[in-house]
Amino acid sequence: MVVTNPWLAGPSPTKRLERERLEERILNLLSSQNMCVLATAGPDGPLATPVRYFHLDFTVVFTAVGTSPKMRNIRADPRVSVGVFAPLVGQASSRGAQLFGTARIVEPGEAEFERLWPVVRWQSDHVERSRSLDEPPLGPLGVVAADRIVYTEHWLRREGCAPRQFWRRATPGAGDDPREDPPA
Repeated sequence: MVVTNPWLAGPSPTKRLERERLEERILNLLSSQNMCVLATAGPDGPLATPVRYFHLDFTVVFTAVGTSPKMRNIRADPRVSVGVFAPLVGQASSRGAQLFGTARIVEPGEAEFERLWPVVRWQSDHVERSRSLDEPPLGPLGVVAADRIVYTEHWLRREGCAPRQFWRRATPGAGDDPREDPPA
């Protein structure tokens, strides 16, 4: 029998990527996609919402109406998970990331809003909706700075690396390896 990707057979390798290479792959994924699933928790249980996102390094930024269910949930419980994935055409193309962090809502006029607003590409929405490019929207931003990321890419098996890699935000002076698997 002909096998397209024989390197997918057998047990998965366990080798970890160097931090710099892992970060490069995560940033490539975040830069090459624009939709994620934002998971929040609310009074009626979990809510998973498709959201168009932008990113600045390992921080995901999105726009939303301040009264939307996802924003209400973030105000009540800011612990969130964000799923980003590339289109799947087979096991070899499997590539995605789960980002875990604490969400913040940043309002216009705040210093952080001014720092993050330039990453938001609102112009295409305005053109599509026949709105003036002289009047940018001024709603709040949802911001999730990843504390940890579980990155999956089955193509890594070709290099003898584990298809699932773990990233943690470096803690200055902690001395621990931020790539270690999270505790079970």
